Amino acid sequence: MFIGLDLGTSGLKGVLMNDRQEVLAEASAPLTVSRPAEGWSEQEPSHWIAAAETVLDRLAAHGLGAVQGIGLSGHMHGATLLDRADNVLRPCILWNDTRSHAEAAALDADPRYRAISGNIVFPGFTAPKLDWVRRHEPAIWDKVAKVLLPKDYLRLWLIGDHVAEMSDAAGTSWLDTGARDWSDDLLAGTGLNRGQMPRLVEGSAVSGLLRPGLAERWGMMGRVVVAGGGGDNAASGVGVGVVRAGEAFVSLGTSGVLFAANDGYHPDPATAVHTFCHALPGAWHQMGVILAATDALNWYGRFVGQEAAALTGALGRVAAPGKTLFLPYLGGERTPLNDAAIRGSFMGLEHATDTAAGTRAVLEGVTFALRDCRDALAATGTRIDRLLAVGGGSRSDYWLGAIATALGVPVDLPVAGDFGAAFGAARLGLMAATGAGAEVASRPAIARSIEPSVALQDAYDAGHARFRAAQTALRGLDI
Repeated sequence: MFIGLDLGTSGLKGVLMNDRQEVLAEASAPLTVSRPAEGWSEQEPSHWIAAAETVLDRLAAHGLGAVQGIGLSGHMHGATLLDRADNVLRPCILWNDTRSHAEAAALDADPRYRAISGNIVFPGFTAPKLDWVRRHEPAIWDKVAKVLLPKDYLRLWLIGDHVAEMSDAAGTSWLDTGARDWSDDLLAGTGLNRGQMPRLVEGSAVSGLLRPGLAERWGMMGRVVVAGGGGDNAASGVGVGVVRAGEAFVSLGTSGVLFAANDGYHPDPATAVHTFCHALPGAWHQMGVILAATDALNWYGRFVGQEAAALTGALGRVAAPGKTLFLPYLGGERTPLNDAAIRGSFMGLEHATDTAAGTRAVLEGVTFALRDCRDALAATGTRIDRLLAVGGGSRSDYWLGAIATALGVPVDLPVAGDFGAAFGAARLGLMAATGAGAEVASRPAIARSIEPSVALQDAYDAGHARFRAAQTALRGLDI
């Protein structure tokens, strides 16, 4: 058996898988986000441990005596700061925290960061967060002995060692992404050194052994390895079999991701596309990332007092975009804008605008933001011919139909089952325990495909043009 643990922003999920890659059990535990100031987003690392204990307790009810490997996945970019005794110094600053926008701009102005890391220094990345701590929390800064990414704090609890892997480390702005190693120059740019970083392994490699006390607690009988794992999107790529050049998926989770696998390193920071190491050796991937996908729909649901599923379920067949526009920049945006200050907007409201029109506008706004990501990926030479859909938003046929039509590609839906980050993490656990390679990461069987609507293609092209015009106008406002 193999376990995958995925530390998400809103909850931790675990899956138990056998050696035939059949999911035997699933469990989850909720997590909350603290927002103590505008643009801030934090979590207490101790809550991650409590959530992992809950999930493993529930999985243990199915018997874990045959577990050989555990894989980890988690939200990226978070800054978990530890002192010399591994005590947490402050709440983790999360991926969607934009407080360090000034520090990010200053680092990005140093040409070494784009040249070595292959990416823009976004405010949500880890390096500018540490620069913010250095400037605003000097007493904490002076005590920083180790900086861990969120899932790697879970790993510290599991194995008792500081270890990271390539895909997650690529989102720090400290990694030489082409060489797959920490850059001493980039670390020095934020006043840090290699000794404050965890050691690096590949995602499918062994990072350490599960501590005996934890193995005994959950009835794991033999040697249990913990794989390097992957950042949430790279692990999702392994879960859905997007590990080879030409394969791609769209993830409709809290954030939205357009993810394409590559067999070489092809950075183009000017496009605001993320170019990261994949969770497998010798592989990289590119992503267009928008900060609010289902997050935007859930926000609208709270606004009108309805659940997201009820809102999308009432829409019927995919229709042409309406007059109402929604720009989904509730907390800034990454691809292609790289704008931490921009905020969302409804435009084109009129007397006829009702709840359903607002729902369609939100779905269309996220869809058009994903089309912006597709255009940015295309500018780097990456071509997407079809997409596999994952994440909670993929339950909406309306949304997938809009995406298929706006991007002009078929969207495939896997057979029933969750093939996301937790499943990908379990696959990485299997690889680490058995020595298997990328052949394990096969694509799931496809239940059905949603084709673009030829009749609505022109309407969606026109809708995207209006979206881009509104985007330009919004960026010109000082609000």
